[in-house]
Amino acid sequence: MRRLSGRGPVVLLALLGAGTVLVAGFRPWVTGTVADAVLGGSRVTAGGAEVAPGLSALALAVAAASVAVVAAGRVARVVALALWAACLAVAVGLTVRVLGDPSGVLGPVAASRVGRTGTVEAVASATAWPWVALAGALVAALALVAALVGRRRWSGPSRRYEAPGSAEGHVAGRRGERVTSAWDDLSEGRDPTDVGDGAGT
Repeated sequence: MRRLSGRGPVVLLALLGAGTVLVAGFRPWVTGTVADAVLGGSRVTAGGAEVAPGLSALALAVAAASVAVVAAGRVARVVALALWAACLAVAVGLTVRVLGDPSGVLGPVAASRVGRTGTVEAVASATAWPWVALAGALVAALALVAALVGRRRWSGPSRRYEAPGSAEGHVAGRRGERVTSAWDDLSEGRDPTDVGDGAGT
């Protein structure tokens, strides 16, 4: 698990899992027949976006949260982890619902296609794509566990492009006194190279 808990492996696993869920969501999830006066005994197929609405948005949210977890500071990291876990839980719940009752989720879809509210009686079965989506969610869940394990070892965001000195905008002098830096002088409109007319005499 230690190898998987680095920033790179966590993001790669999360993006792989979220991408799998996203792709699977556009494929046929449920297929079956309905007994209806208008539809007759026709065969109806419904995609993931119809029987599990919101799944694509959840997959994108998981991907965004995983990037935020490895790039943000500690407080934002905790928020991103909570969002990641919540989105995964909802995505798994939507997928399991379809796998548990494919006929029940196909009925409302078939009714809406003929402009009716409610549901119609249907006999349906799930395709392989909900299982693919569930596998993707499990990969993203593995990445979440790896992030929880490794986050304490991760440093904060890079300070490479921040102004030098402390948060108060000062640097320490030779005896520890607080003095302004050249960066601060420039920010306040002063030329740090201007030493006055009497310099060097």
